[in-house]
Amino acid sequence: MRIFGKGFNFSQDGPGNRLVYHLSGCNMRCPWCSNPEGMDMSAGNDYTVDEIVSECISVKPMLFSGGGITFTGGEATLQWEELIKTLSRLKECGIHTAIETNATSSRLLSIAEHVDYLIMDFKHFDGGILESFTGVHNRQIKENLEALLKSGRQVHIRIPLINGFNADNPHAFAEYFSGLDTSNAVFELLPYHEYGKGKWRTEYKIKDGFVSEETVKEFHKTLTAHGLTVINT
Repeated sequence: MRIFGKGFNFSQDGPGNRLVYHLSGCNMRCPWCSNPEGMDMSAGNDYTVDEIVSECISVKPMLFSGGGITFTGGEATLQWEELIKTLSRLKECGIHTAIETNATSSRLLSIAEHVDYLIMDFKHFDGGILESFTGVHNRQIKENLEALLKSGRQVHIRIPLINGFNADNPHAFAEYFSGLDTSNAVFELLPYHEYGKGKWRTEYKIKDGFVSEETVKEFHKTLTAHGLTVINT
């Protein structure tokens, strides 16, 4: 498994205190990405499944408040074979697992079977707009999301709010989700930030991505009015 970063984080990458592994490679090219250094699969260093599992076992005392291990990216599902092996091993060890994903993988449903807590992005309801910004359409994302929700499993859905991209139509998001069974889903709004701007080696193309507090409140109000559960982490 190729990893370009790791470290502990509390509550923001799943429940409790977690050791977070950033897996190399991503199939999207989001111009606001906060980890552009991990987009290329060549970034980082290689670890065996045994090495990762051994490290996770060694930090078990640190996984307090219902914590565990989170695999993120980049896009963790690109390394699906190693990911499934590692998740399965951690489950055998009684370690709680989570993944953060853009949900574009055709293998997501099989990966999710081995995951305790699933976090997925839903960046835009319009596939054409999403593709124009990131290079990837949302067909597979919607297919995965709808299948996961239909199965009744837990899903934590994150919506990044970015001016000029998706922050002008909360009703379209709400109407799409309200047509699905979201009884086991929670939603989190992530206002745009520039934490990764200084890490870009090419031109940072987002010029005015910040959203107002009023915009965030309007999204929260609209989603809630459609019966969706909105959380903060």
